[in-house]
Amino acid sequence: MKRQPLLHPGLNLGSTDEYSHDVSEPIIFGFWVFLMADLVLFAILFATYASMSVQGQAGGPTPIDVFDLPSAFIETMLLLTSSITFGMASLALKYKADSLHLVFWLVLTFCLGAGFIGMELRDFWVMIQQGAVPQRSGFLSSFFLLVATHGIHVTAGLFWMLVLLLQLRVFGRTTEVKLRLMRLALFWHMLDIVWVCIFTFVYLFGVAQ
Repeated sequence: MKRQPLLHPGLNLGSTDEYSHDVSEPIIFGFWVFLMADLVLFAILFATYASMSVQGQAGGPTPIDVFDLPSAFIETMLLLTSSITFGMASLALKYKADSLHLVFWLVLTFCLGAGFIGMELRDFWVMIQQGAVPQRSGFLSSFFLLVATHGIHVTAGLFWMLVLLLQLRVFGRTTEVKLRLMRLALFWHMLDIVWVCIFTFVYLFGVAQ
C-alpha cells in the first residue's frame, strides 16, 4: 500500500516537514505581527481621511466631483481576482509537484496587480488634470496619501513577486522559497482587504454623500 505524503497548510516538505514546520512557525508569526503594525498605519490614514473628507474640503472639489466610481470598481475586481489567483498559486504550491502551475498563477496574479496599478495611476492623472491636486485641500491630501500608500504597497508586492519568480527559477521549491511565498500571500490578501475598505468607505460613501 502506497503511503500518502504528509500535506500541511502551504508546505509539502515530505519527511523533513516536522522540523521545518516547527522552524517556520516563529517566522510566520513574526510576519503576522508586521502585518498588524501595517494595518495600524492604514487605520491612522483612514481616520485622517474620515476627518478631512468632511471638514477639509476648503471650498474645493468634493468626492462626488472627482471620483471615477466605474474605474474604481474595475480596480476592485482586478485586485479581488488577483487574490483568487494567488489562492490558486498557494494550492499549486501545496499539491503540485512541478512548478509550472505555480508560476502560471503567480504570473497571472502579477498581471492583474499591474493592471490595478496602471488604472490607479490613470485615475490620479485625470484628477490632477482637473486641478484636484493634493495641495488643493485637506480632503485631497488625505485621499492621495491613503490611496497612494496602498498603491505603493501593491507595487512592492509586485516587485516581491518578481524576485520570488526568479528564485523559483534559480533555487527551485526550497523550504525558504516556500516560506517567502507564504508570507507574500498573507501580504497580498491583506492589501485586498484594505482596498475593499478603501472602495467602500472612500469611493462609495464619498459618491453617496
